[in-house]
Amino acid sequence: MGAEWPTDLLDVDALLARGFRPVPFQQFVLKVHSRCDLSCEYCFVYAMADQTWRSTAGRMPFTVLEKTAARIAEHVERHGLPRIDVTLHGGEPLLAGGEFLATAAATLRARVPAPVTVGLQTNAVRLDEELLTTFAEHDIRVGVSIDGPAEAHDANRRFADGRGSHAHTAKGLELLRDKRFRHLYGGLLCVIPLDTDPVRTYDALLDHEPPAIDLLLPHANWTTPPRRGYGDWLAAVFDRWYDAPTRRTSIRLFEEIINLFLGGSSRVESVGLSPVALLVVDTGGSFEQVDSLRSAYHGAARTGLNVFDDSMDTALAHPAIAARQIGTRALADACLSCDILDICGGGYYPHRYREGIGFRNPSVYCPDLTRLIKHVAGRVHADLRRIQP
Repeated sequence: MGAEWPTDLLDVDALLARGFRPVPFQQFVLKVHSRCDLSCEYCFVYAMADQTWRSTAGRMPFTVLEKTAARIAEHVERHGLPRIDVTLHGGEPLLAGGEFLATAAATLRARVPAPVTVGLQTNAVRLDEELLTTFAEHDIRVGVSIDGPAEAHDANRRFADGRGSHAHTAKGLELLRDKRFRHLYGGLLCVIPLDTDPVRTYDALLDHEPPAIDLLLPHANWTTPPRRGYGDWLAAVFDRWYDAPTRRTSIRLFEEIINLFLGGSSRVESVGLSPVALLVVDTGGSFEQVDSLRSAYHGAARTGLNVFDDSMDTALAHPAIAARQIGTRALADACLSCDILDICGGGYYPHRYREGIGFRNPSVYCPDLTRLIKHVAGRVHADLRRIQP
C-alpha cells in the first residue's frame, strides 16, 4: 500500500490533525464460505488478480463467527450506533448450510446492542424451500445475482463444466417470489451484459418482480481496462425506467444519481463522496477492505488485522480504509476540476487503480459515468423546469 499512495494520505495522524474524523463502520460483510458452486468469467474472487481464496478456510469457523459478533458489538457500543447491516457473503454463502446461516443471524442479534439487519447475496442455485423457511424464521433477506436473459446470464455465470446456471437461478427466484417468502426478497444484482440489448435485459430482470435492482459495471481498472459503451447502455435503461407510467422497481444507481443531483448524499460507494463505512471479515477472521479490490492486484484488500487481535476501531484507523473515507483529498487532480465531481465522486474506488501509480486516478469508467450522469441530470433538470411555476 505504501507505494500506492502519497505519504500525506497514508499518515492518519496528520489527517486527524487536519480535521479528518473516521466514520464508524455500519455495514459488515461476513465471508461465511470462501468457495463457490459456479465458475463465473468475471468473478473478482477467483478469476482476477487476487488469488487469496486458495489459502483461506472453506466455511467460517464458529469461533470466528462468535469473535466477529463480539467485535461488532464492541464497535456499536463504543460509537452508539443506532443500527447495523450485515451481509452473509462468499464465495457462495449457501454452501455454509442453512443451520450455520441461522446461527450466524441469531449470534449477531444476541450479541449486538442495536437492531441488526441480516441479508445474504447468493447465486440462488441451491435456494430451496427448506432454506427459505429457515431464512423466514430468522429474518434473513435474500439478494440474488442474475444477469438478465438466459443467454446473457449463461455467457458468464456457468458451472465449472460449462453448463449455464440461469435455469437454476430462475427456479430459486420463483420460490423467493412465493407469498410465503416474498418479504425476504432483497432484490437483484446484475453485472451489465454489454452485448445484450439494455431494454431487453431490464425487461428480463423485471420478469422476476424484484423490489430493487443493482446494475454493476464489470470490475476493471487502468491496468486491465474495460470495453466502452456502458454509459450508452445505462442511459437506455434509465429512459425505460424513468419514463415508465408505473415505477415497478428501484434501480439504486439511478436513484442515487438523482438524489445527488438534487443535493442529497450517497448511500453507495459507486457514486458520490460519502465516506465508506463498510468492513469485510473473511472466513479466517481477517479484516479486509471492500473485497472487489481483489480485482486490482494480489493482496489489495488486505489490512493485516483480524478479529482476534484487533478492534474494529484499529481497522478504522488503517491508512487504506482512511483513504476511502477522506473524500476529495483522495481524488486525482482531473476529478477535482470536473463539473460533476459531487455526483460522480471519482467513481468506484477499485476502478481507479493503475499499476505503479495506485488509486489516485479518475475511474477507468470516467467516460461512461460522465455520459450517464449528464444524461440523468439533463432529464431531471428538464422535468424540474416544466413543473416550476
